[in-house]
Amino acid sequence: MAVTEQQAATTTTPVEKAAHKQTKVGEVISTKMTKTIVVEVTRRVAHPVYKRIVTKRKKFYAHDEQETAQVGDVVRIVESRPLSALKRWTLGDIIRKAVQVGVDHPALSGTADTREKTTIKKKKK
Repeated sequence: MAVTEQQAATTTTPVEKAAHKQTKVGEVISTKMTKTIVVEVTRRVAHPVYKRIVTKRKKFYAHDEQETAQVGDVVRIVESRPLSALKRWTLGDIIRKAVQVGVDHPALSGTADTREKTTIKKKKK
């Protein structure tokens, strides 16, 4: 039983498994660092003793290569290799964009009339 060269090549290469990476969904709370976002993940769990629902929050630092995420966006982050002392997550995708409030308001443009209102006093007779 002779093994052909092509069969030997396919049997010696390691079989690469698609690693199941953990994902989390949270809200971006900061984009002040370069290529880094801070994502707050909120989860609701029952208290171990009192069985009351408690909201737990945790912040994760995630890598955002294109700097596409903005504050208020709901994003999915995927675990990755350690990228820095705090970053172990990368931005997967943006699920929902935040509403931009107060952008391009006509009163804020340069053509708006910003003169102070002057009042004319009436003379007493």
